[in-house]
Amino acid sequence: MIFRILVLTLLLSGTAVFAQFDFNFRGYVTDIPIYQSMDGQFGSFYDAPKNSFVNLTRLRLKPEFFIGNNLRFNLEYEISAYYAGNVSSSLNEPAKTNRQLVDLIWKPVSEDHYNVIHFIDRLYFRYGFEFGNIIVGRQRISWGAGRIWNPVDLFNPLNPITFYKLEKDGADAISALFYMGDFTDLNLVFNPSEKIGESNFGFRFRTNYGEYDFSLIGGRFDNRKVIGADFAGNLFDAGVRGEGIYSYRDSGYLKFILGADYQFSPKLYGLVEYHYNGEGKTDKENYDLFRLLKGEIINLSRHYLAVMTSYQIHPLTTISLTTIRNFNDNSGYIMTNGVYSASDNMSISLGALITYGDFLSEFGYYPKALFLQADYYF
Repeated sequence: MIFRILVLTLLLSGTAVFAQFDFNFRGYVTDIPIYQSMDGQFGSFYDAPKNSFVNLTRLRLKPEFFIGNNLRFNLEYEISAYYAGNVSSSLNEPAKTNRQLVDLIWKPVSEDHYNVIHFIDRLYFRYGFEFGNIIVGRQRISWGAGRIWNPVDLFNPLNPITFYKLEKDGADAISALFYMGDFTDLNLVFNPSEKIGESNFGFRFRTNYGEYDFSLIGGRFDNRKVIGADFAGNLFDAGVRGEGIYSYRDSGYLKFILGADYQFSPKLYGLVEYHYNGEGKTDKENYDLFRLLKGEIINLSRHYLAVMTSYQIHPLTTISLTTIRNFNDNSGYIMTNGVYSASDNMSISLGALITYGDFLSEFGYYPKALFLQADYYF
């Protein structure tokens, strides 16, 4: 179905667009060796040993085709190789999400300790008009203003603790953007499902007043009606932002974030963000782990606070520290990271993820980790 829509969009653009053709090719390769350690009781939960080694290698190819003045075709193809010292690993492999209609994942190599996975994460046509554009296919739909959490991002959510994942998953959708004036536009999105009556659709109206950007969103997602809003701007010398949604069906819930960031000096930066997750539970005994593992939710509890700071110790070296705490079960994590820019195209990172929490607490499920990461862009 998606393929037919893509072909139809191309044909409707007219044969005249083929008078001009251009091509751009980008990509990157990254390698992340990870040493993991779990407490004994959590290792039993995962059926995994206390200490283990995991290695993830990713090659992402991003060709871009310009056809005429208005039509563009984008593809992002990834090949990932996973090695796990033990069969049970907490590292999530790519999987079809509930925002993807077509399964574009292949696993040519699948062994006990080693897997190779091919998948397409972006595949879309974009046609531009004087008054807007339309995008058809697997795409990133960027809604929301939060830096750590994005309740308004109903198409491409990402768990903040997933340090080894660089991009949000694409959504199979038809997205139309209409320009309505300076800094004002309307985005309409249709995300089809296998059962057409269960499809997701929504709108985002965005505008600007003074130093602030505002958005209103609404639609139906996962058979629930949703309304929401977001804002971002400056308060004196600090950046401030917030976003939230209210989702209702038989019972409703509210999610929102409030955050601020500040550049203390050319080298020192800080950020703080609070997240209220009305869909979560206050008692860890009632956590919905099944939905978390399926990717339907990214957090289990109600109240969270994130604090992040970074400091440039050298023009080529930056260190950062991020901490997130769950105030309901008192679990959380601390992640430290140092990044060295070896060249214009290459960076090397060394980091540690320290999780803490009682048995059955949210972040207590995650292993502690020490990782090295090398990225090369071309």
